[in-house]
Amino acid sequence: MFWIGNLRLKSNLFLSPLAGYTNLPFRLALREVGGLDLATTDLVNARSLLERNPKALKLIESSPNDHPLAVQLFGADPQEMADAAAYLEDQGVASVDVNMGCPVRKVCKTGGGSDMMRQLDKTAAVVKKMVDSVGIPVTAKMRLGWDEQNITAPDLARALEDVGVQAVFVHGRTREQGFTGTVNLAGIRRVVEAVRTIPVIGNGDVTTPEAAKAMIEATGCAGVGIGRGAFYNPWIFSQTRHLLETGELLPEPRFEERIRVMRRHFDLMIEVFGEEHGCRMFRKVGPWYAKRFGPSSRFNKRVVHISSRDDFQAALDDYLEWRQQFLDEDGELRPRYRQAGMVPSFMKEEEDQPAIAKRDHIPVPKGPVEVW
Repeated sequence: MFWIGNLRLKSNLFLSPLAGYTNLPFRLALREVGGLDLATTDLVNARSLLERNPKALKLIESSPNDHPLAVQLFGADPQEMADAAAYLEDQGVASVDVNMGCPVRKVCKTGGGSDMMRQLDKTAAVVKKMVDSVGIPVTAKMRLGWDEQNITAPDLARALEDVGVQAVFVHGRTREQGFTGTVNLAGIRRVVEAVRTIPVIGNGDVTTPEAAKAMIEATGCAGVGIGRGAFYNPWIFSQTRHLLETGELLPEPRFEERIRVMRRHFDLMIEVFGEEHGCRMFRKVGPWYAKRFGPSSRFNKRVVHISSRDDFQAALDDYLEWRQQFLDEDGELRPRYRQAGMVPSFMKEEEDQPAIAKRDHIPVPKGPVEVW
């Protein structure tokens, strides 16, 4: 069991927000695969939510199978943030997360996002008003600081704990870094050491179960948030839980299982967003699944143009037939293609590096998340 305030969870592994990606279909697909408990939505503008803006309401869309759910808010007006948190509590949300990491100018110039890491007293006042307005846990997601000269996360985490925040999620990079460089485990550890009783959840570069285990061991963090790693590998939560509990790695899912989950994700996209828009959104999702298929150029070229269920099915059928040439007599990828295709370059390891750093630069999914 894992506790965030009065919220009892089954796991210390969390789905981190990915702007443009952690929508309802993705969350449901992950939950069906297993191993995930608390998931968090894309960031939502508090004012837009209070105005019942259709786009904001779509971002927090959920279903009975999508629980427990946290919604991530951004904003800087204390009353708006408190009222938005109260509205979310009325909607049955399990917890509210405050975004303190978004570097986008239009967010920061209003005092939200990463700018909250430069105004500790003001930020603490905003969050205190939220905490006083709801009975559900309020958490915060931050980076280590604005830049290397302004590492404010330890002080901010302590200030937020003093006003009632129940957990802190820390991406081990600065706002200035974006996704470049390697995650700073020592920086996360300093945040862990700064607080007294609340859990600190580490985040950044967790693309394998081994990386999650290494982060926990190196930083002392209470849990791990996984974002891009789940996009590459929907099984990462169940694999990581098994590794942490038993010390053993589960076998990789078979190709047929990868296809089944991709189909399910596609169906959920259509169900939630409609056929035309769902297909358009899946154009950027399909190639991520294909990264683990082995040779996949044929599929990638077609899936990025789908506009209907029939298009998707035709692209998949064509790919499955084309892929036959790379299989052996047992229907498995021949070793040369298994090596080249089944292990993305960012997961290839070098023996003289710590597990958390055993990868090439991790590409970021195209779209809003790129500026995170």
